[in-house]
Amino acid sequence: MVFVYPGSFDPITNGHMDIIFRAVRICDKLIVAVGSNESKKPAFSTEERIELIRCALEGREDVVVTSFSGLLADFVKRVGAKTVIKGLRAMSDFEYELQMAHLNKNLEPDMETLFMMTNVNYSYLSSSAVKEIAKNGGKIDGLVPECIKDRIIEKLTCK
Repeated sequence: MVFVYPGSFDPITNGHMDIIFRAVRICDKLIVAVGSNESKKPAFSTEERIELIRCALEGREDVVVTSFSGLLADFVKRVGAKTVIKGLRAMSDFEYELQMAHLNKNLEPDMETLFMMTNVNYSYLSSSAVKEIAKNGGKIDGLVPECIKDRIIEKLTCK
C-alpha cells in the first residue's frame, strides 16, 4: 500500500518528521510529495526542500521524496496511490484539510485522506515559525532535524 504525504515543507520540521515516521508504520511505501504552489513564495526552492528532506531521511528505503505540481488528486492517481496522509495540529487545520479532502474525493472518488494528529510536543510547530525564529537569530534546536539545522540558518540569515 502506497501513501502520499503532500506539503510545502518550507522547511521540513520535526513535526513533519513525526508524521512521516508514524505514517510509514501503516503503509508499505510513503511518498513525501513537495508541492510547488505558485501563489506561495517559499524561502527554499523545490530542489532545496527535496534535498533537506532527503538529508533528514537518509537511509530510509520506505520513503520516497519527490515534487509535484498541479492537482494532488492527479498526482496521487499517477503514482498509483489511493491514500493521502495529512497532519493536523489544531482545529483550524482540520477545517481547511477537511474541505481539501472533500474536494479531492470529488476529483478522485477512489482517493482517501487519513488525518493524523500531531504529537503534542509539536502542536505549536510550523515551518513559518521556524523561518521567523531563524531569520531573527533565534535557536531552532529541536524544531528541525539536526542534520539540516545549519543549512536552514545559513539560508535564512545570509540574504
